[in-house]
Order: sequence, then C-alpha cells, then structure tokens
Amino acid sequence: MAERIGGTPMHELIEKAWADRSMLRYPEVVDAVENVIAKLDKGEIRVAQPVVDANATPGQARSDNAWTVNEWVKKAVLMYFPIKQMHTFEVGPLEFHDKIPLKKHYASLGVRVVPHAIARHGSFLAPGVILMPSYVNIGAYVDSDTMVDTWATVGSCAQIGKGVHLSGGVGIGGVLEPVQASPVIIEDGCFIGSRAIVVEGVRVGKEAVLGANVVLTASTRIIDVTGPEPVEMKGYVPPRSVVIPGTVPKQFPAGEYGVPCALIIGQRKESTDKKTSLNDALREHNVAV
Repeated sequence: MAERIGGTPMHELIEKAWADRSMLRYPEVVDAVENVIAKLDKGEIRVAQPVVDANATPGQARSDNAWTVNEWVKKAVLMYFPIKQMHTFEVGPLEFHDKIPLKKHYASLGVRVVPHAIARHGSFLAPGVILMPSYVNIGAYVDSDTMVDTWATVGSCAQIGKGVHLSGGVGIGGVLEPVQASPVIIEDGCFIGSRAIVVEGVRVGKEAVLGANVVLTASTRIIDVTGPEPVEMKGYVPPRSVVIPGTVPKQFPAGEYGVPCALIIGQRKESTDKKTSLNDALREHNVAV
C-alpha cells in the first residue's frame, strides 16, 4: 500500500499499532485506521481478493481462483472499535447506540435498500446490489447485482461476488480473529438457498447452488456423490456444484447415528441464460430453495 499517513506507509502504521496498542492514542494512527475503514466502505481495498495471474488479461483471476487475505486490513478493522466512542443516533423513530455509524447515501451508490435493511460503515455495496430487510457487517464486500434477501446476514469481512442470490434467512459468517483466517467467500453467480449457513472461511465456487438448509463449516464433510465412488472435501465447494444437505453414519459410545454433511449431487447445466440454467438444475435434482 503506497498511501502514506504523516510520511509513513499506511499499512506499516497499522502493523506497528497492532504490535503496540498504546499507539492507538497517536493521531496519525487513528487517521490510518479510519482511512482503512473509509477505503473499505468505498471498495478501494478489500479484506481478501482473488489472486490475479500476471500473464492473464487485466482483472482475470488465476484458473484455480485462489484468494489472498490482507491481514493488515483485518487488523485495522479490529483496532477501529477501541478508537471509537459509543454514540446514540436516531434514524426516524428508531434509536441506536453503537460505535460504528450506518452506511449512507444509497441513491448515489446505486443500491436499493428496503426497510429495515442495515449495512454498517466500512462495508462495501456495489451498484445494483439489493438489500431486502437484512444485515451487512463491517469489512464485508458485496459485489454488483447481488440480492441479499429477507433476514439474510453477511458477516464481517465476508466476500460476496457478482450476481449472487442469498435467499431468505441465509447466514454468511463473519471472521475477524485470528487475523490470518480466511473469510467466507461466495464467488460470482452463486445461489444460496433459504436458511443455508456458510461459516468459518468456507469458499463456494462460481455459480454453485446450495439447497435450503445446507450447513457448511470448516469441518463439514462435503461429498461428491455423482461418480461411482464418493469424493470428499472440506472447506470448498467446486464451481457449478449443486449441493444438498445429507447425513453420514458415525459410531458413538451410545450407538451409531447420522451426522450432518453436504452432498454434491450434480452440476448446473451449461447455458448462456444463468437463470434458466439454475431453474433446470433445481428441477432436475429436486433441490429445495
């Protein structure tokens, strides 16, 4: 990060203050932290972003869609809380008491916000985003033309791609500590079904479909059952996968019981019309959304 505060690169000030919290009383450190949050709010920096191949065309990610986490940005978010004071503020008849203000100026951002949707300052909403009554936390990045449906939550630092649909009641987990932990990543074009939960840094690949009530944690067994033998993975859903909730048997002292897992039961069909492709996938595999 080339930008400087008082002659010192901004990320260096953040790292020094992280190692010595007494520096949070210095004006230049406060400025650096608030500058980071302001840049997060505008989408000028991100907690995580795709790794770009040096040989690719501008903006094209590597074929494996690897992501990198900017730990120093997460550190700035964590240090934003102690430098802020509690404040009572009113929005019409509603009253809030918090350290972090709400996001503003939605019309100029090109974002539709339905009452009672709330996004915190320090979260980024790209043009075309629609927030039904929902919640977006600080550090989150929600890319263009994404729908955050009723009572869905986007946790701190979560990364949501373009054209994603987070259905009603979806829970996208947040992560701040440990700072090296990856946030939840939902890549472009995904459809996340009602009441699905994705937490603990799980990454869902482009155009994947999660059926209703799918729960993905870092330890959830994700099993591809489309071939002659099951293929198991954790923490990652491959692109265009259609995923439903499942169970696997596990032996306990009291007997054998089924424990939750996620089953990859198919792939979205190739189509230039992704909505048609999605509907075909849901109909073919009887996936509840």
